Amino acid sequence: MCTNGINTGQFEQMIEQIDDHIKLERRWAHNLAHQAEDAGFETAGEKLHAAMSALDEIRALLDDAKEALEDDAEKASGVTVKLV
Repeated sequence: MCTNGINTGQFEQMIEQIDDHIKLERRWAHNLAHQAEDAGFETAGEKLHAAMSALDEIRALLDDAKEALEDDAEKASGVTVKLV
């Protein structure tokens, strides 16, 4: 659907691509955190675990953005749905 000059389907796909990249980076941070901890670098491991948490928060925000996109597209379409 195209609303106000934005193809919402493509826009949502771009958000999903960002999410896929973040998911991959989180996996790398997870692996590195365990490698650091196993090597005795506790502080580095803690920081990498904190980075993982931040990446989880980013993914949640991206989900929120997709939901908001759907809500905004419905409002911008000028179509009102009500139960009769």
